[in-house]
This record gives sequence, C-alpha cells and structure tokens, in this order.
Amino acid sequence: MRSNNIKKGIARTPHRSLLMATGVSKKNMESPFIGIASSFSDLVPGHTGMRDLERQIEKGIHTAGGQAFIFGVPAVCDGISMGHSGMQYSLPSRDLIADCVETVANAHQLDGLVLLSNCDKITPGMLIAAARINIPAIIVTAGPMLDGESRCEKLTMIKGAFEAIGKYRNGEITKERLEELEEASCPSAGACQGLYTANTMACLTEVLGMSLPYCATASAVSSEKRRIAFESGMEIVDRVKKDIKPLDIITRDSLRNAIIADLAMGGSTNSFLHILALANAAGLGGETTSPADTSPHPSPQGEGVTLKDFEELSYKIHQFVKLEPSSNITMTQFHQAGGIPAVIDELIKSVPEFKGGGYKSVYSDKNIVHPYSEPFTTKPGLGILYGNIAPEGSVIKISAVDESCYEFLGTAKTFNSEEEAMKALENDLIKEGDVVVIRYEGPKGGPGMREMLAPTSLLVGKGLGTKAALITDGRFSGGTRGICVGHICPEAANGGVIALIKDGDKIRIDINKRTLDLLVSEEELEARRKNLKPFVSNAKGYLAKYSKTVSDASHGAIV
Repeated sequence: MRSNNIKKGIARTPHRSLLMATGVSKKNMESPFIGIASSFSDLVPGHTGMRDLERQIEKGIHTAGGQAFIFGVPAVCDGISMGHSGMQYSLPSRDLIADCVETVANAHQLDGLVLLSNCDKITPGMLIAAARINIPAIIVTAGPMLDGESRCEKLTMIKGAFEAIGKYRNGEITKERLEELEEASCPSAGACQGLYTANTMACLTEVLGMSLPYCATASAVSSEKRRIAFESGMEIVDRVKKDIKPLDIITRDSLRNAIIADLAMGGSTNSFLHILALANAAGLGGETTSPADTSPHPSPQGEGVTLKDFEELSYKIHQFVKLEPSSNITMTQFHQAGGIPAVIDELIKSVPEFKGGGYKSVYSDKNIVHPYSEPFTTKPGLGILYGNIAPEGSVIKISAVDESCYEFLGTAKTFNSEEEAMKALENDLIKEGDVVVIRYEGPKGGPGMREMLAPTSLLVGKGLGTKAALITDGRFSGGTRGICVGHICPEAANGGVIALIKDGDKIRIDINKRTLDLLVSEEELEARRKNLKPFVSNAKGYLAKYSKTVSDASHGAIV
C-alpha cells in the first residue's frame, strides 16, 4: 500500500503517533488509507447535504475494511456568483480544487480517494485531480435538487427565478408573483434541476465509469443517494485491493463515450472545456499550446482527444434525450425514466463509435429516453461553429435553439463586459435583429471566463430568445437557451476578431453550416487590427496568476 510510506517501520514511529492522534487504531494501521475529499459548504445549495453523505461513504469504507479520512476542498456556486465579479473565480476554482486534492492525497500518501462533489467546477476539478494523481478513486456526485412548485406550476432555478426577472421587467408578472417564484424555485439541497453544467458533468462522470450507476440522477435528498454513497465507500476499497486506477478507466474511448453522450443529451457547453482539460490531465490532450510556450505538445499516450473529436462526432450523433432547459423534463423525471444506464444501453445498441459494456435489465421510459432510431432531432445537442470570428472554434447549444433560428443574420451591438451588456438590456436598448457581442470575458481577458446566464436569461425573459442573438468569448451556464454562441477563439484579449467588431456590423450565424462570420472585408479587418490596443490585465492575486498561465478555451482553459 502507498500509505506504508507513512506508517511502516521504526522510522515511521512519529508518523504513527500523529496518526493515532487523529483516532486511528493500531488495527486500522493495517487498513488501506482512503481520503474522502468533501466539498461540503453551507454556501452552496448543491453541497449543503454532504455531511450526511460523508457519513455514508465513511461507513462503506469501514465496512469494507478501509480507514477513512475526510478533508475539505473549496466549492463555488455559479448561480450565486453569477452576474458580478465573483464569477471570475468560478472557472479558476476548477484548477484550484484539483491542486488541493493532489496536495492532500500526495502529502499524506493516501491509497485511494472518494471525491464527494456536485456543482459546476467541483466535479471536473476532482476528475482532473483523479487523473493527475492516478491512485484508485471514485466520484460521488451529491445529486440534483427536487423540482420547485408554485400554484401547481413546476419550477426550476432557471425558468422559475432567472427568467422571471425578464418577465417581471416586461410586465408579464407582478412583483408578488416574482417573490413567490423566488421562494419556491429551489426547494431543497442539490444541484439545480435541469441538465445544466453540474448535472451534465455528473452524467458524464457516470458515463466515464468514475461513479456508480444512477449516481448522477438520484436526488440529493433521497435514501437512494445515501445508499449509493455507502456503496461507493465499499467500492473504493475494492478498487484499491484490485489496483484499479483512474487512467485504467479514463481512456480515449471513454472520453469519446462522454462526448457522444453529451451530444445525445444536449448537455452544457461547459463540458467542452472540462472534457478537454480532463484529457490533458490524463495525458490524452492531443496538441495543446500554453501562453508561455506556443509550441505544440503531442499527447504522450498517442492519439489524444481534441476539439476535432467534438466536431467529428457532432455530425454523427442524434439527440434522443431532451431535458430542461431545452424542454420541461427535469433530472427527477430523467432518473425515473432510467437515467444514464438507459442512455448508455441505447448508445451501445445503436452507435458504433460508443465503446463499452451494457447494463442488464435496464428500465427505460421511451417518452423521455427515446429510441435512438426515433430521436428528437437528427442534429446533435451541441455544435462547434467556425468562421472569421472564430477561426479556432466556438460552441453553441443547438438543442436550446428554436429551429426557426438556425440561420440568423443580425446587427452587432458591442460591449466590453457583461455589466455593460446587462445595462443595455435592462434599459431596453437591445431590439429584434440585434447580435449582442460581449467580449474581454475569455479565460485571459475576464479573467476567468465568466458565464453569461444573466444576459441570456434576460433576453429570453424579454421575449427576444428567438429574435436576437448573443456571442461572447466568455461561457454560458448549462441553463442558457436561445441563439447564444460562446467560447469564441481566439478571445478578444489575444487579439481575436471579436475585438475588432464595431456597432452596426452584420454578423451571420448558420447552425446548419456550423459557421459564425463577421460580414466585413479582410482589408477592413486588417485596418482595424492596426489600431487595436494591446490587452492589459488589471487582475490581482489569484486571478492575475490565472490570467498569465491559462490557455484558450479551445484547449480546455487549462493552466
């Protein structure tokens, strides 16, 4: 056991003495040492119920003959940090979490890890840590919250709270109704109810094989989730004994499986960032570049996973599951319909590119998990757009766009921050036919690549969801819907074309052709480029370090 480095031999007498100070018995000195990396927080609704899950995991570990140690890692709630400077810390927290887990696990020579996670950046941060450390590990995602309800109307955080702001400002609902929705939309602990980033990453973690079946969709407040937590504690001891490590599970095939499932369900666009970053941590990153070193770095494991895999698969995969925010089906209903095992079963039967075993006697509600031969659409849930605005790629959640808007020509209205765009939206300065351009919000420029859920929700709430578009070098929440293109590369801070757009320019978005173009001549763009001032970051502290070391979104915004 790796933990023998801190507990075996005469020279480790002081180490054992310190371990005994924590309550470890002499008998349990012989047991595998299992860390429970817990992201419990009173600040994050997805994580407030984790104290109970910690106990269940701990019970499972001790039942199977292990010795459990709980340690903490940070957690950021994207919903609470949304719409202000706090969102700059969300994406950077992913890499901070990975560093925290790596530090504790290696400093204390743990034999295995149970990674207790739930929300947007915590799950990918823990996946990255697992791949980087490569000791036996399993992830427990704490699960979605219950559906909200008010006046017999089913609610979610996005449609019940965020989009209600636009409806109130548009005069569609009263202040009293707004307050009712505010109180009823998030009724329990858990990740927000739709296939937003937190639940997307939970689902993909299950597809990868890094969490147990049904873990992604079992409610945070259910006894089923408690049982899964207990069984995960048992499972990690077995993985330690069998020496099953993350890099035995996270392979090129399993990463591509995750991409396929993501496209088939229309998950969050943030998954692009996180899968690419995970591939890099697993030594499967293909060619990447860093701000300090612009030379390509081929994957040491051979053929890697890059944005090209998303692009290739997006032309092949049909969307046969459609969840909130693209429909009214929540994670609670998806779980009852068979969850991820039902999706995997359908993919194994119907998609040759999906590599993996199957589940026996899987229940599936065909009204929610359609047969692959009867998809909601033959288009994928997500797509990569290229063009002169995004020569290195951009992403769009196709499943959240009305088909009547697949070809959109509009007039640019430019803003150099989310706050500027919000002010224009709140003052009714955005009209039908406009393309809202929000720039200098990329990984380097933000810094931190903030999510633009507030402006996209306001667009929809004001009735402009099919009449105006929004493009940005920032990110979107998994709850975003409408004609919204993000992750534009190169970003404005790196001199990308998005920095050259002027008010009144025409922009064409064509989902069918997967293109995003500024209808301005190359000669005019070159003239504008000569007058573009170099970007200077005003960030301080952690964000200053992040801005200097982060790569672009097309490589996963890795540091």
